[in-house]
Amino acid sequence: MSNSTRCAACKSLRRRCSKDCVLAPYFPPTNPQRFACVHKIFGASNSTKMLEQLPLHLRAVAADCMSFEASSRVEDPVYGSVRIISQLQEQIIEAQSELVKTKGEIAFHNAQQQQMQQLQMIHAIAQEGKDQPSWLSSSQQDPFPNVNQQLLEDYNYSNTFCGFEF
Repeated sequence: MSNSTRCAACKSLRRRCSKDCVLAPYFPPTNPQRFACVHKIFGASNSTKMLEQLPLHLRAVAADCMSFEASSRVEDPVYGSVRIISQLQEQIIEAQSELVKTKGEIAFHNAQQQQMQQLQMIHAIAQEGKDQPSWLSSSQQDPFPNVNQQLLEDYNYSNTFCGFEF
């Protein structure tokens, strides 16, 4: 590269930018602050060594990661990116607990609906038993006398409170 288009790394280090500069594709001259943070935290030599050890297709991601970690570390010298990770983990835990709560509410609502449907069915059976003509024999009236009798007793019990029907 010519002197006029040196990358941010070479400008910062006050050196010529060669055609095969490892840092040039990842630290353009338009964003000198990006390299300044990386240089402050990792150093130019370490950054170059890290990028050289990686295959070409992974270098851009590694440079972005170094830049993010360095800017996080400059912003918060004690925790760096760990602070952001911790906040995201807390948000995940909150979302998971809210999801569990919502699933519980849905299950409760579904159980209430199912109970209402069962009570309506019992009520319909009870009404059907009252409406049958008396000339039918007992075996024709109720093919399951024990089951329907128990359902009727449960229904009558659930609709009374201290002897009062409601």
